[in-house]
Amino acid sequence: MGRLGKLSVGGRTARTPALLPVINPHLQIITPAEMRSMGVEALITNAYIFHQSEQFRSEVRERGLHDLLGFDGVIMTDSGSFQLSVYGDISITNTETLAYQKAIGSDIWVPLDIPTSPSADRETAGRELAITMERLREARSVFGPDAPVAAPVQGGIHTDLRKQAAEEIAGMGFSFCPIGAVVPLMESYRYRDLLSVVMAAKTAIPSSSCVHLFGAGHPAMFAFAVALGCDIFDSAAYALYAKEGRYLTPHGSYRLSELSDLPCSCSVCRSHTPDKIRSSGGKERLLALHNLSVTLAEISRIRQAITDGTLWELVDERCRGHPQLLAAYRDMLLHTMDMEPHDRCSKRRFFYRGDESCQRTEVIRYHGQVSRFRCGKNVAVAIGCRIEEGFDSILSFKPPFGPYPPELCETFPIGQNEIPPWDETMMRQGCAGIRTLAEKHPESRIVVRCRALWYPFVRGELPDLEVVPDET
Repeated sequence: MGRLGKLSVGGRTARTPALLPVINPHLQIITPAEMRSMGVEALITNAYIFHQSEQFRSEVRERGLHDLLGFDGVIMTDSGSFQLSVYGDISITNTETLAYQKAIGSDIWVPLDIPTSPSADRETAGRELAITMERLREARSVFGPDAPVAAPVQGGIHTDLRKQAAEEIAGMGFSFCPIGAVVPLMESYRYRDLLSVVMAAKTAIPSSSCVHLFGAGHPAMFAFAVALGCDIFDSAAYALYAKEGRYLTPHGSYRLSELSDLPCSCSVCRSHTPDKIRSSGGKERLLALHNLSVTLAEISRIRQAITDGTLWELVDERCRGHPQLLAAYRDMLLHTMDMEPHDRCSKRRFFYRGDESCQRTEVIRYHGQVSRFRCGKNVAVAIGCRIEEGFDSILSFKPPFGPYPPELCETFPIGQNEIPPWDETMMRQGCAGIRTLAEKHPESRIVVRCRALWYPFVRGELPDLEVVPDET
């Protein structure tokens, strides 16, 4: 469900998928102007920090966020919900924080939602969700339907509550929908729970709405989240990891102390050695610059993969970087029937990357199209052999897709693919395509002629069809 888009607000536009780096006005290890020069089109800062700051409280009202930060892109402000989740209470109300965000010139305002902990029981999650929804209604009532208010989808790990929240938010007409309170899931590598939460919300969020995954900042999981339909990410990970001496890569992270070389092409890594960074007085800033560079590069890589139609391959590659991410990827494949309507019908190529590839949307869609084949009374399917005559229709075979007429041999996905030597998993899926052919064409007699090597297996997969070994 990954997609390219444009988020337009406040007369400014940002391409999506996009990363919004977090800016703390008191701790600008990388300035917003520097971020802009690195290609950042949108960022996020915390309105509550400005509201409580003696240094910036008055100045930001006078100058506005964009002038104060020196950033002409999209600026989103959080309300103080993060502090609320940490400290339990903060000295600002929902309408006060929204009015303040409006006053300082924020492009996207966030209400004071309640971030429900993943450990909360359903009763607690439901009670906190009711507060969040009431505050969203309050925002609509006080500031009107055209106010650029984000509508966080809450509900803890209870998927029915997430879906309920998304349905209510869609009914109120919100077009920017963050999925909130998921940072604890990512910090504890609970990607399977993250999958459930996102998919539950996505079932009800309108496709025209921008979906923001709050607090997602590690590049290793961006491709996975984009494939689920998330458009926006925000995180201070680039700076927090740098403070801890951690070096980000698209596959995971390293301690700087572990590195003997720097496997990156950013300006920091090409002009420094690990020893030079370790001994530098600006170690934290250098690491932050690298971390932000590699994170932005991954966003660009994802956008190009969507353009090329190779997002599945990128997701497969990234998810093999961590066992829990791989487990979530395999769970994601159980949702391919829901994802198939959103995926492109034609792409540059299909790469087979193991058993998981058999469940991808391209295979599911192809099996759905087998019923459209025009077949005669006597139909032959040739598996690993040639059939010259004797039938009204002769179909070739390529796993994991199954049977295909010769006219499709150069079209996607039959023609544009890379399939390794056949294995049982892909053959089983290909045989499922033959079964679909038989079910959809009951008027036809279907004979499967199979290369001797695969005859016993195919005979076992298609016990109700006429399967004969190839004698040539």
